[in-house]
Amino acid sequence: MNESVAYSEEAYSQQVNARRVINGKDDVVQLYPIIHKFAWEAYQAANANHWLPTEISMQKDIEQWRSTEVLTEDERHVVKMALGFFTTADSIVANNLVLAVYKHISSPECRMYLLRQAYEEAIHTHSYQYIVESLALNEAEIFTMYQRLESIYNKDNFVAELVPDILDGNFKTGTFASDQTFLENLIDFYVIMEGIFFYSSFAAMLSFRRRNLLPGTAEQFQYIMRDESMHMNFGIDMINKIKEDQPELWTETFQKRISNKLCQAAELEESYAHELMPRGILGLNAESFEDYTRYVADRRLISIGLDARFKVKNPFPWMSEQVDLTKSKNFFETRVTEYQTGGALEWDDF
Repeated sequence: MNESVAYSEEAYSQQVNARRVINGKDDVVQLYPIIHKFAWEAYQAANANHWLPTEISMQKDIEQWRSTEVLTEDERHVVKMALGFFTTADSIVANNLVLAVYKHISSPECRMYLLRQAYEEAIHTHSYQYIVESLALNEAEIFTMYQRLESIYNKDNFVAELVPDILDGNFKTGTFASDQTFLENLIDFYVIMEGIFFYSSFAAMLSFRRRNLLPGTAEQFQYIMRDESMHMNFGIDMINKIKEDQPELWTETFQKRISNKLCQAAELEESYAHELMPRGILGLNAESFEDYTRYVADRRLISIGLDARFKVKNPFPWMSEQVDLTKSKNFFETRVTEYQTGGALEWDDF
């Protein structure tokens, strides 16, 4: 300990009060007093929601997948394509989080949640592998799908374009240009990737559970959906806090750019939905997903202070209850009746 450094409670208080999501002066993770409560609450909620894919039985899924009478070829295509997208998407998210984002976040509370989020991305990757192995799917077919299907590649590439900038060893926040680039990266990953690009696949996979098909696979996607909803809400809180701390970044030109990007993302998701279910599966089809994607995109625009662009009604009201939860509601208080580590997720009126 350097005794020449005088202890000053006033100086410490000033340092804490000067905390920022980015460009703060915190050099270690010291939490108290909590300044960014949204991040600390998200961290605590995530810990309470811990799960592992191997806790979930896949026996019925295996029986149904092996049967020639239970699932149609279109339904099998949906499962394989959704897995093909998610195996790549979660990997891209995790890499961006760990290699590009974390080191530039200065808020101790936000860093705590980012560490938890990174672990959850690993759990999701484990889950996809567990499903692939359980159903004896062709691993090469699933894990290289992003290279073969244009609709998946285009979505992944759309959000990944800013990663090289942030990964550059010379990149640092602290200037107008770099801070705006970093803010756009957060919007690309939290609002577009986790807030728009995941939703067609979630809706399709959750539809199986509603018909008592592939219950183990659907249950894992319920857990993943819950995690991703929390990731998205945390990211939106970070984005809005950066806007509050540095309003000069939120220029009219930047707002137009972001609004247009979300609209482009909706178009890419619509193309993906057409390839995901070219003929539809029992009540779901690509056309209905167009309205749903636009509805979701409007909600994301509004969440970061931009105007809605599409103004369409939600064609899947059951998804609003199951997936698209508002931040004012607690996930468990609204839908889940019971959860314990190693237990089953039970739903009211699913």
